[in-house]
Amino acid sequence: MSPVILCPSCDLVHRGTKAPEQGRTQCARCRAPLQRAGGAALDTAIALAACALVLLFLSNAYPLVEMHVNGSTRETTLIGAALGLHAQNFDTLAALVLLTTVIAPLLQITALLYLLLPLRRHRHARGEQTVFRLLTRVRQWSFTEVFLLGVLAALVRLSTYTYIVTGISLWSCVLLMLCLSALAGITSPEQIWRWIERSRT
Repeated sequence: MSPVILCPSCDLVHRGTKAPEQGRTQCARCRAPLQRAGGAALDTAIALAACALVLLFLSNAYPLVEMHVNGSTRETTLIGAALGLHAQNFDTLAALVLLTTVIAPLLQITALLYLLLPLRRHRHARGEQTVFRLLTRVRQWSFTEVFLLGVLAALVRLSTYTYIVTGISLWSCVLLMLCLSALAGITSPEQIWRWIERSRT
């Protein structure tokens, strides 16, 4: 039985083919992309994941913004923002901020490194399939870009009342968002399975 590919947009079933060397295949009905080029480098994915891990650490180690109000200075980090929401009894919102900006990206990056580093040496990680399933689910909860949009909207409003200095963390978050987007583009489930199959030969 030949493999099949399900269109993520309209659910049309296509007969599975080898990924193109360049460009991408499209759905016959809605023209949505089905397969990206199969030439993505494993080393590139590992480098992006390592870079994302460093940026995630910087995003949480340094202040997000620094506000100067009436001679006093206040600053907060990503985790500090979640704790601040918790202190104001917004427990659900605090949990969502912590999950989507810290926990989910961390799990996504570490799961990718756990899967990809052994493949570079033509080995397989223990519990490979379980970690792969976890990765596909965790990716749905990583919303760094949504958080950044909310922060930027709030900063624009606050800038009329206070003097705001953007911290290292904010710029790290922007770079992290770009890094995670690039990482998601070259580590699709199909591409990861291609690397796994290649390591077995």
